[in-house]
Amino acid sequence: MGVNNLVFLENIEWFDETGAELVHRIPEEGSGEIKYGAQLTVRESQAGIFFYKGKAVGAFGAGRHTLKTGNIPILTKLASLPWAMNSPLRAEVYMVNLKVFPNLKWGTRDPVAFKDSELGLIRLRAFGVFNLQVVQPVLLINTMVGTKNMFSTAEIEEYLNRVIVSRFNDYMGQTLDSILNLPAKYDELSEGLSDRLTKDFGHFGIRLTHLYINAITPPPEVQKAIDDRSRMGVFKDMEKLMQMKAAMAMEKASETGEGGGGMGMGTSLGLMMPAMFAQYFAGSRGEARRQPDADGSRCPECQQPVSMDAKFCPHCGHQQVVFDQCAQCGKNLTPNARFCSRCGHAVEEKPKPKSCVKCGTENLEDSVFCNQCGEKL
Repeated sequence: MGVNNLVFLENIEWFDETGAELVHRIPEEGSGEIKYGAQLTVRESQAGIFFYKGKAVGAFGAGRHTLKTGNIPILTKLASLPWAMNSPLRAEVYMVNLKVFPNLKWGTRDPVAFKDSELGLIRLRAFGVFNLQVVQPVLLINTMVGTKNMFSTAEIEEYLNRVIVSRFNDYMGQTLDSILNLPAKYDELSEGLSDRLTKDFGHFGIRLTHLYINAITPPPEVQKAIDDRSRMGVFKDMEKLMQMKAAMAMEKASETGEGGGGMGMGTSLGLMMPAMFAQYFAGSRGEARRQPDADGSRCPECQQPVSMDAKFCPHCGHQQVVFDQCAQCGKNLTPNARFCSRCGHAVEEKPKPKSCVKCGTENLEDSVFCNQCGEKL
């Protein structure tokens, strides 16, 4: 891509051959001497972040863009003689992949503790997959990537897995009283856990597009108890089925009856049937599961929809390129801010892990239940 040549202007572009890179820096080795007039080509599934003199000075969407620096071909090299012919006007471009990264794995490395209202303290294993997408490229670079020349999903997957497991433990403890009621709650747990993780992922400029729970595995003796509970539910469903078949037989008999009496009976049963079916099928229609926005184009401040290339929100005027967030309240911070404008928290002060008073295990700062012993923190 020629970012350190002497005469010619640079033509910068990037293709992800691996399919797993979140961020790629150009040039890959150190910083560059990108010249005035260099051309940057960004694809539809990418964003280009231009760093000049150590600061992010531009975020570019799809298209061809002209970069402006103080480096002039040949003249800058002559002026850089005191610095061993290396221009002090350093510049880099970080190419960010905005596509959805699917089928990332999450799961418990060790069984997590869960206090069951009926069975007491039990150990659970859980596994699933999730999809993520970068929605704030500058925030991701400033908080997680730093100055690395490439950043892939493999480097972030382990940390996100730990966050998901911790939030899974908290959500289970707050919404599920007994593991015996688990089989009917997989979809509800997946949706609730996804909502709970929105803030955690948002701190790094990442959006969790989908999360699925493939399996929650209790100990063998607990699995046997769940199987017994399921058999009891089958008997109840059979009773409903027999009642429905009896009602349908009565309706058929009334239709085939002769004379006015048969006609009257058919009319009466016809009026009764909707109520009879409504009784047995009540509650079978759940609310449609809320799907996140397909493109994630919402203002991080007021949550109103905005276009993907908007620099400011048309509803509240908030800047759409987020550089950093307050670790205390999640407020989007302006560059070089020392204190949060919402809660006054010092930007440099980071939250400390929360230790369990019973077993001493360190958990995430706002965890509710300990992953090791299940005690409430």
